[in-house]
Amino acid sequence: MNLYELTIHQLQKMLRSGEVTSVDVTKAIYERINDVDKEIHAYISLTREMALEQAEDADRKIKEGGDIPPLLGIPLAIKDVLCIEGVKTTCGSKILSNFIPPYDATVIKRLKANGAIFLGKTNMDEFAMGSSTETSYFGITRNPWSLQHIPGGSSGGSAAALAADECIGALGSDTGGSIRQPAGCCGVVGMKPTYGRVSRFGLVAFASSLDQIGPMTKDVTDTAILMNVISGRDLLDSTSLDVRVPDFTAALRDDVKGLRIGIPREYFVEGMDPEVEDSVSDAIRLLERLGASSREISLPHTDYAISTYYLLASAEASSNLARYDGVKYGYRTDDSNDIMHMYKKTRENGFGAEVKRRIMLGTYALSSGYYDAYYLKAQKVRTLIKDDFDKAFKGCDVLIVPNAPTPPFKIGEKMNNPLQMYLSDIFTISVNLSGIPAISIPCGFSKEGLPIGMQIMGRHFDEETILRIAYTFEQNTDYHLQKPKIKL
Repeated sequence: MNLYELTIHQLQKMLRSGEVTSVDVTKAIYERINDVDKEIHAYISLTREMALEQAEDADRKIKEGGDIPPLLGIPLAIKDVLCIEGVKTTCGSKILSNFIPPYDATVIKRLKANGAIFLGKTNMDEFAMGSSTETSYFGITRNPWSLQHIPGGSSGGSAAALAADECIGALGSDTGGSIRQPAGCCGVVGMKPTYGRVSRFGLVAFASSLDQIGPMTKDVTDTAILMNVISGRDLLDSTSLDVRVPDFTAALRDDVKGLRIGIPREYFVEGMDPEVEDSVSDAIRLLERLGASSREISLPHTDYAISTYYLLASAEASSNLARYDGVKYGYRTDDSNDIMHMYKKTRENGFGAEVKRRIMLGTYALSSGYYDAYYLKAQKVRTLIKDDFDKAFKGCDVLIVPNAPTPPFKIGEKMNNPLQMYLSDIFTISVNLSGIPAISIPCGFSKEGLPIGMQIMGRHFDEETILRIAYTFEQNTDYHLQKPKIKL
């Protein structure tokens, strides 16, 4: 096996035993990036010099012995929406194309404290607004399983880098499915933790009440390892909660006996691709054979989730993105007559079409005379959606649903139809509206050989049960072991 194909837990053992060095692994991954990323474009920028210095430092610490942090010497990719001190952070946008943060995000501090190596920043939909990684100012990312298809979004660069073995693990962010949907499209694992489980400090905001940082990995064990490191209270983020952080790896048991699975009827709808429905249904039947039970349940307000999400997320985006005016940092137009003209031209030229569309929608929803009719009403519906989940979890331990209504679609297929693009997230956005955790794991392939993902949803702060079911499914299937054949 090539070094770049290894998982975090495999590398942990090899690094500690001295079988390989972190420098060797890091160099092997950069060679892999050099070979395949010109076709896939998973990365916006690479931090090779810094990574090799970190790898040398890791090798020295391993030789010295003593306590070895869990990620010491492990090379990771970071979505370009997370601040790393001294490393360009663009959010896939022209307006931040020259922004270099003077500080680390809290999750980056925690990764550094645990010995992780940073390979570079991965491509994404501009300001995380998209489902296909086609709206990035720096160009599209392609799915390693088929270069004609999208890798999902907005964390498409992280998912594609994992699937193509251009990193060992990665971080993404999830506002309406932006970790889970690309994980499903690329055949990797992606977890959106409970809102408040992981600090958002240093995550460039899209919609602050929905955004959450989470791990993207090659298998479920690696997800648990990263969750152990990035979780926990942070005084710099008032929305992070002071709750116990368990050892998530202790939840990894090949045993689902007695667990109750809910199957929401609203997620198995007419018009869904039959290959997706069959793959998820087969997965549920496998879990039943392994000892779980299942029953149909209802989440009656699901039909309102899309409209609720796009009102709330766009309203918060309108507020959060008001700071990009060409004054304090980021891009500033050279074509201006006065300060008001400079503001307008900077934002006109600095933002892409999708970001401007959402800013205008959000500004309208928050405007005088429309606030009560749109934003306030959407908040009330959000409460009803959360109540649906609370009721469902009284009789179920988890809910299992498709990750997306179709396998990955072709690049360009939905770019001119925003509504069709928004519907790609129909099965993921309710998780963000309600704040619950969910994981996407591979559960099959389409006839074209494209990955299909299923989503396991759990109660607030019950990532352990989700991981247990995901791990059991993974131990009894081989979908996570299959690799794309990249045509160079």
